[in-house]
Amino acid sequence: MFESLSGRLQDVFRSLRGETRLTEATVDAALREIRLALLEADVNFKVTRAFIDRVRDRATDQEVLKSLTPAQHVVRIVRDEMIALFGDAHGGLSSSSKTPRAILLLGLQGSGKTTTAAKLARWVGRQGRHPLLVSTDVRRPAAIEQLNVLCTKAGLRVFDPAGEMDPVARARGALTEAQHLGFDVVIVDTAGRLHIDDDLMQELQAIKDAAEPSDLLYVADAMTGQDAIKSAGEFNRRIGVSGVVLTKIDGDARGGAALSVVAVVGVPIAFVGSGERLEDFEVFQAERLVSRMLGMGDVLSLIEKAEQAIDRDEAERLEEKILQDDFTLQDFRDQLRTIKKMGPLEQILGMIPGLGSIKQLAEQKPDETQLARVEGIINSMTPAERRNYKVINGSRRKRIARGSGTSVEDVNRLLKQFIQMRKMLKTFGGMASGGGVRKKWRAAKAMMDKVNSGR
Repeated sequence: MFESLSGRLQDVFRSLRGETRLTEATVDAALREIRLALLEADVNFKVTRAFIDRVRDRATDQEVLKSLTPAQHVVRIVRDEMIALFGDAHGGLSSSSKTPRAILLLGLQGSGKTTTAAKLARWVGRQGRHPLLVSTDVRRPAAIEQLNVLCTKAGLRVFDPAGEMDPVARARGALTEAQHLGFDVVIVDTAGRLHIDDDLMQELQAIKDAAEPSDLLYVADAMTGQDAIKSAGEFNRRIGVSGVVLTKIDGDARGGAALSVVAVVGVPIAFVGSGERLEDFEVFQAERLVSRMLGMGDVLSLIEKAEQAIDRDEAERLEEKILQDDFTLQDFRDQLRTIKKMGPLEQILGMIPGLGSIKQLAEQKPDETQLARVEGIINSMTPAERRNYKVINGSRRKRIARGSGTSVEDVNRLLKQFIQMRKMLKTFGGMASGGGVRKKWRAAKAMMDKVNSGR
């Protein structure tokens, strides 16, 4: 979503790196470009003006102007002020001792409430809680069925009393069911409209009074820009909103809603949805989003995605194989599958410092079909060939190419890349022989924490 804005900001920072000393004129020229970039990204104009004023005040300080690394100072100032746009509140749910606790999802029709309900339930389950879901959208055709289908695939429990079409009764019944069966979280997917009307507000207020929710999360489609902000403000005024969930943040829209919502609506961003899969849902953390936006990467999120996708025992087994120089094509295929579990390749590369702007690396974005092609080639090999690539002679390569629907050149290219990877892993294995994978990840986290805290 922030690809265009990120590219514009990084261009400004590159131009500043060529300056040995900053002047007020240089700062003004840079801020003019930043202001245009923010406005073109659909950031609220009042938010943009206040942001630019704060950055100018800090960037024209004598300490910065006389600094030997002025560009680094400006980048740090922009980063700090962008984080400040999101306020001091942390993402996630509010603290509550109530059992079961109710969470209401609010929003207009088409914002992604139902999918978000399933994503939130899955996230809650990973925290060791036991969620129960219920839909009170009795007017939209197939709304209740949509929630049932999503939750059945994810192994989640839905409260759906046959014939009950009173939204308040459905919400109250779900809370009673949760108390009897031991569920400690009830997620209520409420009805939406194409626009705000009094009937909807009265219905939501009645559900709120009956459920006494700990969280009222407004689900906003980030691709609708400032319209989503206006609607969130109206919901907050009439019902009360404790946090915002931004969906479709992986889309190609300009992204100004994310930078404007806290300042305009006055409530924090709680979660962001970054893809179509139920796993593509995470607690909002301003520091990580801003780091990605400014091309600094997001190592901590990358590590967390890896920890979710990689089994601990499997990671230790793989580390041992690397140390013993026993990495096979079978292991290679397994690691490709793990990478696909972590999410879209472009998103993963964007978390690596220095690789935030994919278009700067190549004219085309990463082609994930290449991963499928490589996996197809390896699947066409026999178990013996996957264990020992050296037995793959010319006739075997022709057979593998026919079986995978590729060419002999593709097979040769894969084997060459695999051999190069083995050499690299052998070198890495020698350097890394002093500790386990988990220990290295903990060290990386500690390092990034120090960087983010400025120590």
